[in-house]
Amino acid sequence: MDLKKFFYKYILRRKYYKYGKCIRCGDCCSKIYVNSRKNIIKDEEEFKKLQKLHPFYSYLEIIDKDENGLVFKCNKFDREKRICTIHKTRPGICRRYPSEIIFKMGAVMSENCGYYFKPIESFKEILAKELNK
Repeated sequence: MDLKKFFYKYILRRKYYKYGKCIRCGDCCSKIYVNSRKNIIKDEEEFKKLQKLHPFYSYLEIIDKDENGLVFKCNKFDREKRICTIHKTRPGICRRYPSEIIFKMGAVMSENCGYYFKPIESFKEILAKELNK
């Protein structure tokens, strides 16, 4: 096993490598689900409590509600210029995007996104391990 694979898999405990770069499409700022205690926020009351605790949540506005929970958009993304107006001081959630955690929860990357994930272990490697048990 090479060093990079070992580091990602056993030290960082990741299942995917992240590749690509931001192409400023803004899709990640337009349809946001927010977690609180490992669950997606489902009601406005819970969201209002979060807003009091963290300044980042004051940038978000509710735009919809679906079977997963409340859907938000960030009001700091300028759609016309395709830039984040607080890019230099953006919160950690934005700096770490895209995070493997959201995809483990069933999120889907936008087709326009410049980022993509590849599994650290191939299906063939996982199958071989299982057959050798």
